Amino acid sequence: MALKYQSGFGNEFATEAVAGALPEGRNSPQKVAHGLYAEQISGTAFTAPRHQNLRSWFYRIRPAALHAPFELMAAGSFHNRFDDQPVTPNQLRWDPKPLPQVPTDFIDGLFTMAGNGGPAGQSGIGIHLYAANQSMQDRYFYNADGEMLIVPQQGRLKISTECGVMEIEPQEIAVIPRGIRFRVELPDGEARGYVCENFGAHLRLPDLGPIGSNGLANPRDFLTPVAAYEEREGEFELLAKFQGNLWSAKIGHSPLDVVAWHGNYAPYKYDLRKFNTIGSISYDHPDPSIFLVLNSPSDSPGVGNLDFVIFPPRWLVAQNTFRPPWFHRNIASEFMGLIFGQYDAKAGGFAPGGASLHNSFTGHGPDAATFDKASNADLSKPDVLTDTMAFMFETRAVIKPAKQALQSPELQQNYWQCWQGLKKNFKA
Repeated sequence: MALKYQSGFGNEFATEAVAGALPEGRNSPQKVAHGLYAEQISGTAFTAPRHQNLRSWFYRIRPAALHAPFELMAAGSFHNRFDDQPVTPNQLRWDPKPLPQVPTDFIDGLFTMAGNGGPAGQSGIGIHLYAANQSMQDRYFYNADGEMLIVPQQGRLKISTECGVMEIEPQEIAVIPRGIRFRVELPDGEARGYVCENFGAHLRLPDLGPIGSNGLANPRDFLTPVAAYEEREGEFELLAKFQGNLWSAKIGHSPLDVVAWHGNYAPYKYDLRKFNTIGSISYDHPDPSIFLVLNSPSDSPGVGNLDFVIFPPRWLVAQNTFRPPWFHRNIASEFMGLIFGQYDAKAGGFAPGGASLHNSFTGHGPDAATFDKASNADLSKPDVLTDTMAFMFETRAVIKPAKQALQSPELQQNYWQCWQGLKKNFKA
């Protein structure tokens, strides 16, 4: 049966899986219909400006407080340890992470690549890869540290949350707000992709400015699930990520037991193929800012704690100009992933499921082969990029690679050599 969704970004939603479960005229009546409990979840301070205030009311079978005490789990591959070594200014690139050979679910399959800041300061990001071959069985998870932006590269994910059920496939994304409990199943048996953990301000649609009212991602294309609840009893595990560590608690029922809810704090999904791509129409390759899908702002106007940018199929019809991205050094730091196809600035070596990191003021741009091809291309014909989808997590702070990422066999030790074929052509 096809899943149902509510459309719109940041809307005030109201949904119930059982008729009459939502109270009328108040949020917390003395007795909630159907013997449910009223519970509020607040994603912002109560006093945040109205247009930024995020909260929802849940009407659930049992309150979220009902579980055994949490116990600290042994340190694993999913963490926020970004300061355990000096940060290299070198260009970095990784091959795709292989799928596991032993049963591994979504949480156990998370592998931290890099990040900055942390949950204690409520700023920065964590970047992780996931590779899994098993659905979460009798396990549930929530992240108290940050919201999770999930970018599948291979295989679908069925994400059951307190607010309902979503299914995403490669070229779609999902955002799970911090604190929301969920479980991930694998309809295709195995899955691989990327996760960006946002410790800062909540992701929002960017301001459009001179682009106008209809560019980039349209609010109505964002989908939020309708209420759906699990009434399960048994011996389950509730996992929590709190201050960079994983904790485990026993729980005797499914925590996804919300029968009805209303508010604007809820998970959502988006199809990247619906993005309204804007291209260059006269000269020069445009800044990646015109491909910005979601933005977590910082305390500096126009500067992101996190920018989620995509590089979708698009026309590059400019005349008399260099069409791939130009050579570049950026005060911001850039972590890129590839969902499928090829990235136009790299003729080879950057594979779907792989990743690259170019930190603050680290030089990067087209490799030698791409530069040579672009420098001799016929500019009288339109250049159309097809069958590709890449993305970038960009942030104002230096992205610090984790020690395990620098020690992983997927790290390409010879990545720097892709520029060594660039020759001296200067003639006075």
